[in-house]
Amino acid sequence: MDQAGSALAARLNTLFDAVRGPDGKTYSNEQVAAAIRATDRVKSISQSYIWSLRNGASDNPTKRQLEGLAEFFGVPVSYFFDDDQAARIDEKLAELKAERTHLNQLNESSETQLLALRAGQLSPEGRRQVLDLLDVVYRLEAAERKNHPNVADSPEPD
Repeated sequence: MDQAGSALAARLNTLFDAVRGPDGKTYSNEQVAAAIRATDRVKSISQSYIWSLRNGASDNPTKRQLEGLAEFFGVPVSYFFDDDQAARIDEKLAELKAERTHLNQLNESSETQLLALRAGQLSPEGRRQVLDLLDVVYRLEAAERKNHPNVADSPEPD
């Protein structure tokens, strides 16, 4: 595998790792290929070809195939060629992945589930009051973290 193929494979795998479907799961090569073919931009892209790109066995996709991949994952085509732009996008993707992980942890928290359950039993006015209170507490804690960056930012265990 040459350097270009290696870079393309790494960038494709980064996109597959970071961009998730509506169900929160990683897209399969077949899902991506089918979605690209459905756009009528590219008729000849298969799951096996995407697999070969991701593994560096193939490293010379057509312009239309790259456009289809870029469109599917919501990145500019230059992501595959421009190292500086790829680094900036990868940084944003890593931030999104960390946020998704944090949200998944919150979703699994019994305290979060209890808050949601109780909030669901409130009137719309009551929910608005709870949201306003949460916003005040959030802002206070954010200001505290900003003023004392060494303070642990992790939630209390259940």
